[in-house]
Amino acid sequence: MILGSVITCPHCATAKSETMPTDACQFFYECTGCGERLRPKAGDCCVFCSYGSVPCPPIQAERSGGSGAAGCCGG
Repeated sequence: MILGSVITCPHCATAKSETMPTDACQFFYECTGCGERLRPKAGDCCVFCSYGSVPCPPIQAERSGGSGAAGCCGG
């Protein structure tokens, strides 16, 4: 399980490494470059799945066939 992801702002291209929560999806993220409040794209469960270099832990578990996908993103 990878817990670090680099979020890249689609507005100003600022990239910052963040640690993803393992027990919840992160729906909002405030860019440290321009201050834009990012929300997930349609069809994505969280900002890491939309703008991160690595999808969130529940999606990683789902893709690997693990049982950890029962969280907020699994289903």
